[in-house]
Amino acid sequence: MKRRTERQFALQSLYSLEYNSIQISELLERLDDPNKKSASTFSLKLIEECSRRKDELDELIKPYLKNWEFSRVAMIDKILLRMAVAEFLYFETVPPEATMNEVIEISKDFSTERSGKFINGVLDSILKKLRKEKKLKKTGRGSFPAGSI
Repeated sequence: MKRRTERQFALQSLYSLEYNSIQISELLERLDDPNKKSASTFSLKLIEECSRRKDELDELIKPYLKNWEFSRVAMIDKILLRMAVAEFLYFETVPPEATMNEVIEISKDFSTERSGKFINGVLDSILKKLRKEKKLKKTGRGSFPAGSI
């Protein structure tokens, strides 16, 4: 399964969870059969990390919103930012640049015209800070520096 499809599934699931007070397991039970195929180990871990660490991820993101109040950021953009930061921190084998590229591409289909640039700017700043503070723990393909793959 392509990671983009898995990330799109995670985005749609997290969006649904944002507006419905149900558990992840209940959401998955309600899915139609074709969508259950997108419920891969990767997407389920991403949904779980974003749900469980939502407040922590939001606090990491907020300082990088220049001239924006977090409450005014589009919900899709908030979720995409959470997903990317979760991948940066908790998915050791996923290269951060791949995460950024995918999230920006997904924003073009699911969010506003300007979302890609907004998300790129925020994630770039967060990634630089995480690297500077040596908070990225990457292995395998995820450990290569930018431009070396």
